[in-house]
Amino acid sequence: MSHSPGEEGGLSQAAPKVNTRDLFDNPTETVATENTPEDQVSPAVDEASPSSTSSFEMLDTESAPAPYQEVQPHWFFCRRADDNTSWLPFSREDSNKLEKACHAVGDREDDVVIAVEGERYDVRVKERKRYAVYWEQGPTEVRRCSWFYKGDKDTRFMPYPEDVSKRLEDAYMIAVTLDEWKRKVEFPNGESVILHNPKLIMQYQPIGLQDEWVSSPSEQGRPRTVKRGVNNISVEIPDGEPEKVDHLVFMVHGIGPACDLRFRSIIQCVNDFRSASLSLLASHYKRAQQDGEVGRVEFLPVNWHSALHGDATGVDEDIQRITLPSISRLRHFTNDTLLDLFFYNSPTYCQTIVDTVASEINTLHALFKQRHSEFNGAVSVVGHSLGSLILFDLLTNQRTGSEAREGVPSGEPLHLNCDTLQQTLTRLGLQQYLDTLQAENLDMESLALCQDSDLKDLGIPLGPRKKILNYVRKKWLSEDFKTGAVHLLEGLQVPPPLNSDHDGNQSSGFPMQQSQFHRAQSVTSAVDYEYFDVGIGQTNGGIAKGQVSIDYPQLAFHPQTFFAFGSPIGMFLTVRGLKHIDPNYTFPTCKSFYNIYHPYDPVAYRLEPMIVTEVDLEPMLIPHHKGRKRMHLELKDSLTRMSMDLKNNVLGSLRTAWQSFSRLPVAALPPVDEGDTTIERDLQETQAGVCDEAESSVSAEQTEQPEIKVGMLNGGRRIDYVLQEKPIESFNEYLFAIQSHLCYWESEDTALLLLKEIYDKLGVAIEQSHQ
Repeated sequence: MSHSPGEEGGLSQAAPKVNTRDLFDNPTETVATENTPEDQVSPAVDEASPSSTSSFEMLDTESAPAPYQEVQPHWFFCRRADDNTSWLPFSREDSNKLEKACHAVGDREDDVVIAVEGERYDVRVKERKRYAVYWEQGPTEVRRCSWFYKGDKDTRFMPYPEDVSKRLEDAYMIAVTLDEWKRKVEFPNGESVILHNPKLIMQYQPIGLQDEWVSSPSEQGRPRTVKRGVNNISVEIPDGEPEKVDHLVFMVHGIGPACDLRFRSIIQCVNDFRSASLSLLASHYKRAQQDGEVGRVEFLPVNWHSALHGDATGVDEDIQRITLPSISRLRHFTNDTLLDLFFYNSPTYCQTIVDTVASEINTLHALFKQRHSEFNGAVSVVGHSLGSLILFDLLTNQRTGSEAREGVPSGEPLHLNCDTLQQTLTRLGLQQYLDTLQAENLDMESLALCQDSDLKDLGIPLGPRKKILNYVRKKWLSEDFKTGAVHLLEGLQVPPPLNSDHDGNQSSGFPMQQSQFHRAQSVTSAVDYEYFDVGIGQTNGGIAKGQVSIDYPQLAFHPQTFFAFGSPIGMFLTVRGLKHIDPNYTFPTCKSFYNIYHPYDPVAYRLEPMIVTEVDLEPMLIPHHKGRKRMHLELKDSLTRMSMDLKNNVLGSLRTAWQSFSRLPVAALPPVDEGDTTIERDLQETQAGVCDEAESSVSAEQTEQPEIKVGMLNGGRRIDYVLQEKPIESFNEYLFAIQSHLCYWESEDTALLLLKEIYDKLGVAIEQSHQ
C-alpha cells in the first residue's frame, strides 16, 4: 500500500539522512519540548539546555523495563474534510470485531465484511476500506494502528501506516529483549525514529535540504513525539452502541445542501443528533438501559437536494444560463438554496422532490429491515424547514388499507383499461423504447408501479420518462377516482369536496351533482392549484387546499409520530388560503404531530392558533435536558411573581381597610335618608369589587388552567413546543436569528423531547431525577 505523506498520515517528505552522533551532541536542537502526561520525563529533559548534555543518560538510570509484551492494536478510520485529514478510533467493540476478522481472513482470497457503527457502515477488512450503507459517501481508509506520532504544533496523535508500525514494533521488541536502547530506525525518505528508552521515542526530520526561508533552524530540527499503543495517547474512544434498536426515525432536510452554519451536510448533522440521543439515553434512561428495557433509537438522513439538482433534471444548467455574472457567489447561493422554495411550488419539480423523499424513505426502510431482521419497532419522521412541509403534504395524501397502492401492498392488481404496452407507447410516440421495457418483462401493471428513478435506470431520457409516468397516472386516476374517491370520503366521514369551475372559482356549500375530484381531469396541466378535501370537510376548503396537483406516492409504513423542526407549515397553509384547521382532522396514517421551534427562528410558524381560534394559547415550553429552566428565564419568572405578589399585597391591604371601615359602629355613622341609599349601594359595590379583584388576583396563580384540547393532529395533546433560548441569545434576537433556525441538529432539549415521546409510548418513563 502506497502512503502519501499529506493524506495517509505517514512519514513526512525527507531529505538526506541525519547523523546519529549530531543528534546526541546537541540535545537542545533534537529533544522535543513536548510534555504529555504519558512521558513522565524529568524536567531536565523537558527544558533542555546546553548544560543538560546527559539528558538521555538520566532517563537510562530508571528502573529496568518490564518484559516485552506484544502491543494491542486499535482500529481507526480516516476522515477528510477541507484539506484536513483526521483519524478517528472505532469503538472498542467494533475494533475487537475487526481484529478478530483480520486474524480470520489470513491468506484467504475472498474478503470479510464487518458491520460497524450501528451497522451503518461496512468494513472490508482485507481491502481496508469503510463503506457507508444508507447514503452516498466515498469509501474511507481503515487502519490497524499501534504506533502514533504528534508534532510540536499538532493537536492530536496520528497513526503510522501499518508497515511502518510493524518495523517500529520489531525494533522495540529487540530493544526490550536485549535491553539495548538508542536504536535507530531509518526510512527511505531520510527520516528516522530513535528509541532512546521505553518512555522516550522520537522521530527526527532531515535538516540539510529544508527550505531555510520557511522556518528557522530551531524549528527545522524539532522532532516528533512517538507513542506505542492507543492506551498511551490522549484519544477519546467512543462507547459502543447498543445492538437493540427500539425505534427508527427518518430525518428530511430543508432548503439547500447545507444544514447548519458550518455548511455541513444532512449526514453530518444527523450524526450529531444521533450522538446526542445516545448520550441522553445513557443519562436519562440509565436504569432502563441496565435492565435491558432500552436499546437505542436509529436516526437516518433523507437527502432530496442532490436528486433535484443532479444531471437527471438539468435544472441547474438551465438556471445557470440565465444567471447574471455579477455577485456570482450570492447568485450561486440563491440558485442552490433559496430556489428550492420555488421548485417545490412547481408541479414538475415538486413531483421530483416528493418522489425522491418517498422513494428514499421506502428504500432506506427496506434496507434497514433487511439488516435488522429482528426489528419490530415503530417508525417516525422528522422534517426540518421545507422538509417538514414536504412531509406534511406527503402525510396529508396518504391512504389507508385497500386505498394504498405505491409502497404499500394492495390486494387487487391495477388494471389500466385494456391497452397493451405496445399500444401505449405507440400512442405516446415512444415506440423506440418498447424493446427496453420488454427486456425487463414490464407490462402495463408493472409499469404503473414504476417511479422516475426506475425508468432512469433503464436509460430512458427525462422527457419520455415524464410522458410515460404522466400517462400512467392519468389512466390510474381516471379509474381509481371513479371507484374509490367516494369510498375515501365516506371512510373519513366528511362531506365531499368542493367544486371548482374552469376559472378557478369555488362554489359555496356542498357540491351539486358532480362529486368527482377535479385533480383527475387536470393532472397533465402546466399548473393546477385546485385542491381536494382529504378529511377536513370545511366550507372554506380542506387541509390540502392550494397544494400543487401532483401524484403523491405512498410510504411503505404508517409513521407513529411526525416531528417538525423550525417549520413554515402554518405560513404555507395560510398562503394557500386555508384559514382554519378542523379540530377533528388527523393524518390518515400518522396519529401524532409535534411542531418544535426556537422562539427566534425567523422561518418557524405556529399551528395551534389555526385550530383553536377562540383561546390565545401560549406554546408548551420544552424543559431543559438538565431538568430545569435556564437561569435567565427563572429570573424573569421570579420578577413576574414578585410584581404579582406586590400587587396582591396592595389589594389585600385595601380589602382589609374596606372591611374595617364596614365594621364601624352604627351609631358612629350619620343617619341615612332614603335619598342616600344610592351612595350606600355604590359604596358596597365598590367594596365588593375590590375584594373580588384581590381574591381573584391571589388565586389566579394558584389555580391551574384546565387542559385544552387542540384538535386531533396530536391526539388531543398540545402541538406547538418552543425551545428555551440561551442567555446570550436573549441579548439580541436579530443577531441569532439565522443560527436559531439551524440549532435543532445539536439541541439536546429537542433530542430529549423526541426520546420522551418515543419511550413513553413504549411504557418506559424518564428517570425522575432528570425531569
